[in-house]
Amino acid sequence: MSIRETRLASGLRVVSDPMATVESASLGVWVDAGTRHEPPAVNGISHMLEHMAFKGTGRRSARDIAEQMDAVGGHLNAYTARDHTAYYAKILKEDTGLALDIVADILQHSTMDGEELAREQDVVVQEIGQANDTPDDIIFDHFQATAFPDQPLGRPVLGTEGLVRAMNRDTILSYMGEHYSAPRMVLAAAGRVDHDQLVAEAERAFAKLSTAPDMQPERARYVGGDYREERDIEQVNLVIGFDGVSYDDPDYYAASVLSTLLGGGMSSRLFQEVREKRGLVYSIYSFTSSYNDGGLFGIYAGTGEDEVTELVPVMCEEVVKVTAGVSPDELQRARAQLKASILMSLESTSSRCEQ
Repeated sequence: MSIRETRLASGLRVVSDPMATVESASLGVWVDAGTRHEPPAVNGISHMLEHMAFKGTGRRSARDIAEQMDAVGGHLNAYTARDHTAYYAKILKEDTGLALDIVADILQHSTMDGEELAREQDVVVQEIGQANDTPDDIIFDHFQATAFPDQPLGRPVLGTEGLVRAMNRDTILSYMGEHYSAPRMVLAAAGRVDHDQLVAEAERAFAKLSTAPDMQPERARYVGGDYREERDIEQVNLVIGFDGVSYDDPDYYAASVLSTLLGGGMSSRLFQEVREKRGLVYSIYSFTSSYNDGGLFGIYAGTGEDEVTELVPVMCEEVVKVTAGVSPDELQRARAQLKASILMSLESTSSRCEQ
């Protein structure tokens, strides 16, 4: 790989990862603005802003944005996370300029029309309702809130219905102006791309970005605790979690190997003991979540009400047992799984762009 990075005078970082054997490209802008950067009164505003960015600019209506990408067979999308927001596109190599122009346009010139906002508030409220009605989804919000109580990092990405309804155009534009600055953004592209051309186009397309310096969010403080909620449904969804590691921690990859070994596949300890041997669950797996100043390590399981009393001690026992050591065969399998996952992801322009 011949990854190149250039920092523009504005502070915007431009990173490219050329792939000479493909005919397409993926590009996107990653913004250092997510749930953990939000004041409590506007929790969910990063996600609302992500939605509203596609609702029209001074040059393009919402329909124009959609039709221009569809006309070249491209795909344009975005997502909001707890520590960042991403806007990205996948296109053929000859349409990289168009994708860059559209992304730059929505990040600098979105109008945040009041009527569009009212409609999108309805959409996001439906999204919140859907998440609340999906126990194996919403449980991770409860886990996050219990791990980081009374902290921005513990709040839900979507916000709440009341907070979403209270957002107005001025509030969203103010948040965008404060957080969407060049030093807090990375423009990344992978595939059939030319770095020097990408830099030249970025200097032109992102000329209106603010150059306000980066701001550090409140530092994560893992607390932990217990959260339980009764619902009249068939399955019990549960997560057992622990303090984890940051992206920069020397044990970051060791934690990934441990997660894979413990609950990352059909040969993992949890899958074999809990599902194959005891038949207590249909789904069980371990996971890691990392941020720049901390992280989480967790195990998810879905089971029946009558199986919970047996399941939880078994899960805890497997966690304790793994601290006593692992066999060379187990370690090699976990390493091979991670290696294959990383190498396979390198065949995708989208994965390489995000990495």
